[in-house]
Amino acid sequence: MVDYIGVERIQALMSRVGVARLLAGLAGEIEADFLRWGEFEKSARHAIHSQVGVIELMPTSDGHLYSFKYVNGHPKNTAEGLLTVTAFGVLADVATGYPLLLSEMTYATALRTAATSALAARALARPSCRTMALIGNGAQSEFQAIAFHAMLGIRELRLYDTDARATDKLVRNLAGQRLSGLRLVRCESAAAAARGADIVTTVTADKRNAVILAPESVEPGMHLNALGGDCPGKTELHAGILRRADARVFVEFEPQARIEGEIQQLEPAFPVTELSVVLAGGAPGRTSAADVTIFDSVGFALEDFSTLRFLHRLNREQGGLRREIDLVPDLADPKDLFSSRPAVADRARA
Repeated sequence: MVDYIGVERIQALMSRVGVARLLAGLAGEIEADFLRWGEFEKSARHAIHSQVGVIELMPTSDGHLYSFKYVNGHPKNTAEGLLTVTAFGVLADVATGYPLLLSEMTYATALRTAATSALAARALARPSCRTMALIGNGAQSEFQAIAFHAMLGIRELRLYDTDARATDKLVRNLAGQRLSGLRLVRCESAAAAARGADIVTTVTADKRNAVILAPESVEPGMHLNALGGDCPGKTELHAGILRRADARVFVEFEPQARIEGEIQQLEPAFPVTELSVVLAGGAPGRTSAADVTIFDSVGFALEDFSTLRFLHRLNREQGGLRREIDLVPDLADPKDLFSSRPAVADRARA
C-alpha cells in the first residue's frame, strides 16, 4: 500500500498544524536540501507547451529517494471556473523503485513556493524589511503573505491586482488568519504598491512577456521576489531592472532559469548566482544595504522533493484519518502477476 495525501488531507494538515508553522517547517526542509545541493541529480523540467498553457514534469533524486511532480499552467482557466495551476507528485524509494507517497500538490506547490520565497528573502533582503508590495493577488498570494509575515516580520502589505476582486478575496482571507500587527494597503497600480516597499513580490499568471515592474519603480536596497515568470515567453520584470549596476540576480537552478526565468531576456553570459551557493556561505546575498537583490524564481524540482518528503513524514506524525491506496500489487509470488487477477473478472467475461 502507498500513502496518499489528497485535497481533504492536506487541508486538514494545514488546519491542524497552522499555515504559518507549516511554512516555517517546510522552509527548513528546503534549506537543508539546498545545503546538500551536490547530492541531487538535477535537470530542467520537461515541458509540453500549447497555445493556452503548459504541462510539465519535474523530477529529481538524491540517490536514496526519487520524486517527480506533474504540474500545469493554464492562465485562461479561471475564465471557465478552473484553477490556473494544478499538480500532483510522487515520492519513491530508489532502492526498490516502489512509490512511497502519492500526493496532491496544488496546495503543496503554493506552500513550497511561499516557503522558498521567504527562505530566499531571509538570505537576500535587508534584515530591517517590514513593508512588502504584493503584486498579483491570486491563488498564491495568501501563502506569500503569511510566509513573509511569519518568517521575515513583514508588517505592511501593499496590494495590487488588475482584478480588484482578487484583492478583495485576499483581504478577506487574510482577515480570517488573524495575522497580528499586519496592515493591508490597497494600491491603484503596481508602481504605487512598490513605492516605498522594502520587498516587492510579483506573482502574476499571464503567459506573456509583461512589464509588471518598470525600472523607475525600483529603489536602492529593494529585494525583488519575481515568481510569475516560469516558462519561455513569460516574464514580469523590465530587462532594465536586471541590468542595473547595483542589481544582483539569484536563481534556483541556472540552466532552467536561463530558459524560463526573467533572465531569458538577457544574454547567456549574464552573471547570476544560485541560491544554494548563498545559503552555503559561498557568496554573499548582498554586498551593501543599497544593493537591489532579485530572486528570479521559477520553481525547481528539489523544492518539490523536500515538500513531498516533509509531507510524507508530517502525514504519519499527525493524527486523524491517514489513507493508503493499492497503487502497487502485493503478491505472494512476485513472478506471478497474472494469477493475482480477481477471478470474478474472468467469470464476468465468460
